[in-house]
Amino acid sequence: MLTFEVLKTDPANDTQAGSHARRGRLTLNHGVVQTPIFMPVGTYGTVKGVMPQSLEDMGAQIILGNTFHLWMRPGLDVMKQFGGLHQFENWHKPILTDSGGFQVWSLGEMRKIAEEGVKFASPVNGDKLFLTPETSMQIQTVLNSDIVMQFDECTPYDTKGHITTEAEARFSMELSRRWAVRCIAEFEKLDNPNALFGIVQGGMFENLRQESLEALVEMNLPGYAVGGVSVGEPKEEMQRIMAHTPHRLPADKPRYLMGVGTPEDLVEGVAAGVDMFDCVMPTRNARNGHMFTRFGDLKIRNARYKTDELPVDPTCTCYTCRG
Repeated sequence: MLTFEVLKTDPANDTQAGSHARRGRLTLNHGVVQTPIFMPVGTYGTVKGVMPQSLEDMGAQIILGNTFHLWMRPGLDVMKQFGGLHQFENWHKPILTDSGGFQVWSLGEMRKIAEEGVKFASPVNGDKLFLTPETSMQIQTVLNSDIVMQFDECTPYDTKGHITTEAEARFSMELSRRWAVRCIAEFEKLDNPNALFGIVQGGMFENLRQESLEALVEMNLPGYAVGGVSVGEPKEEMQRIMAHTPHRLPADKPRYLMGVGTPEDLVEGVAAGVDMFDCVMPTRNARNGHMFTRFGDLKIRNARYKTDELPVDPTCTCYTCRG
């Protein structure tokens, strides 16, 4: 189940500035999410270094789980025993799971992509595995995530120095489009009660993004994502696609920009009409002493902070700044 209501739009949308920012309310099976929203990433079902109660305390409304890694370990048998990902990680608010497409793409030469699906060697034990759109839907149904992502091919920006051509990007985009059709069929066959999102691909080519967008909108899915950004392209290229694509998606559906999460990117994304974001960067950086603050980046391991007793941000109410 998914309902989405736009509560407020930026008045600047009617001016030359052309802001597409909006505030919305997304209702899912495990709760309500106020948008725009950033989703902390819990690859194996938990956000590294953060307890579920701490996530609650900091106001997290929805978190992201990784279908591929959860399939590898602890595996579907464990997930079935717990009754899904919410019970496994003791998180009772909404969860979004990605499809595994990005992780398969990141395996590089360890995988082979074909029309039917992707063959690859398990990064855990080397077993030969086969992931298809149908398999991805089956895994995510067991996980019982509130938002299920279609299985797609993440179009690379470059491969070993070779910049992806328009013809290559088209081939990849059309494959993802056909996989979306198969995902919908399997999702409905499984009688999954949650929400399936489509993913717009097309590389750095605006015409392909538009084709992908239009094809997915015809499928009338409950929400849409923009994928294939933040995959090694120059920042200017990502910003160009971010400015082009999100606001062209249906106004009455949630829009999700995948894998983007610096503070500056979030502000620009919201202005471009994005409702949802995720990225591993904030928690990964924090584990290495690199913090995002309203004053800019702060590297807490620098010697000058060795005896500094001041909070990171005196106006912040999080546990770290209060402590």
